[in-house]
Amino acid sequence: MKALIQRVKRASVSIEGKLYSSISSGLLVFLGVEKDDEKVNAEKLSQKVINLRIFEDENEKMNLSLKDVKGEMLVVSQFTLCGDCKKGTRPSFDKAANPDKAVDLYEYFIKCLKEDNIPVQTGKFRAMMDVELVNDGPVTLWVEK
Repeated sequence: MKALIQRVKRASVSIEGKLYSSISSGLLVFLGVEKDDEKVNAEKLSQKVINLRIFEDENEKMNLSLKDVKGEMLVVSQFTLCGDCKKGTRPSFDKAANPDKAVDLYEYFIKCLKEDNIPVQTGKFRAMMDVELVNDGPVTLWVEK
């Protein structure tokens, strides 16, 4: 399971020109699910993301987590994170989980966040989405579990 995490001032998802979901200050998480991923990966990754100290404290040091700043999270499924570009110029998606497994683990990841009282908004699985964001920093991190 892979996550591309961006600290944002705000972020939103629109589908077919209509606002689907949005957050104010917090994290935008693009989530990729691979064939070998299991629930334990979602559990570990959710805890990692929640507890990453990537928000600035009063001394402008990254010492605060999403929970500390009472931020929100927008989670967007993105199978292209599982793309392999090592050979040639066309990505291979052989490592990506099939849609049935991916949606189950995507939803389980979200459930884990909500159980930890994180305010969560989502994209729509398998939909063509327009994602808008205003980076804060910018701070962008790649996390795998």
